Amino acid sequence: MQKTWQAEFGRDDYRIEEDQRVFDGYFKMHRLTLSHQRYHGGEVRITREIFRRGSAVCVLLYDPRQDAVVLVEQFRIGALDAPEGPWLLELVAGIVEEGESVEDVAIRESEEEAGIKLSGVKKITRFLPSPGACDEWIDLAFACIDARDVGGVHGLAEEGEDIRVRVLAADEALELVRNGRINSGPAIIGLQWLELNRQTIRNSES
Repeated sequence: MQKTWQAEFGRDDYRIEEDQRVFDGYFKMHRLTLSHQRYHGGEVRITREIFRRGSAVCVLLYDPRQDAVVLVEQFRIGALDAPEGPWLLELVAGIVEEGESVEDVAIRESEEEAGIKLSGVKKITRFLPSPGACDEWIDLAFACIDARDVGGVHGLAEEGEDIRVRVLAADEALELVRNGRINSGPAIIGLQWLELNRQTIRNSES
């Protein structure tokens, strides 16, 4: 049994033969023709469309004294077919602009989407939410906050944002994950991370 996983192939084992931009709007779509090594030897040549979305940051906002999380509720076009409609509970999030760090985005978006000024941001993990079709990386971050006066509707009008801030007891948020009512991937990952680390965080902040 292999003790530490290591991919058999790496960055030198594929080559892009053609990169054609097929859509250039709010987001970008490219059609790539490429060849890559096969496990049984030789190469395979494929053509795939890839959604060029860029990187994003999602930040889990947690009040350890109230044992509560701050989530945002907003309309999501990708959830039009969701059973209960396209308004989802999510983490505060935003796209990384050129030159920004994870902390920069977390601070900016927490103020824009929830009216919260952050004083410290910690990284949790970095992941690809849909690598079969999209190049987006998500940096998941965490910050302790005081949620006592948090609420209201926020967002940038010029970006069409209409965001309702929700403060939920941590137990309620975790139950919403368990019963499938919270169905945004970063929110699920962040809240499950909180479930594993919640007591440690509360002890360190007491």
